[in-house]
Amino acid sequence: MKPIMRILGILTVAVLGLTSGAMLTEAVIIVPFWLGLTPTEFYTWYAKNQAALVNFYSPLEISSMVLALVLSILFFTRNEDKKWVMLGSAILSILVIATFFVFFKDANAAFNARSIEEGKLSLAIMTWGNWQWFRVFLGLGAFVLSVMAIQGSKKIS
Repeated sequence: MKPIMRILGILTVAVLGLTSGAMLTEAVIIVPFWLGLTPTEFYTWYAKNQAALVNFYSPLEISSMVLALVLSILFFTRNEDKKWVMLGSAILSILVIATFFVFFKDANAAFNARSIEEGKLSLAIMTWGNWQWFRVFLGLGAFVLSVMAIQGSKKIS
């Protein structure tokens, strides 16, 4: 069982790291790009690329959450030293997904429907960006905690 735990641990850390990096890229590159577009350009770009964003980010974020949860459960069933640290990672991963339902679902639908007035679009994009930074910090926290859990675990190394 040790090799499986080790592989699962490395995979979880890798996917959480990739997810955090992808979310950071969205906050650092895509949001400022959006702010530089006119409302017409933004809505055209969003309509053209929204499906690609969903198809890229959804599996990545869901995989991160599932892997963190599974590893956390295994840490508890095996009474690993860092089980609470891994649970923290899983909880933060769940919160990343929760932000979609709390904010991003409606915000993205408004972008897709072009329902935000031109004069309020920049504010809506900035709000979206602020929520994205919140999600980035949740994801980075999940990643860091998973690294700490894997490094600190005596039973899987």
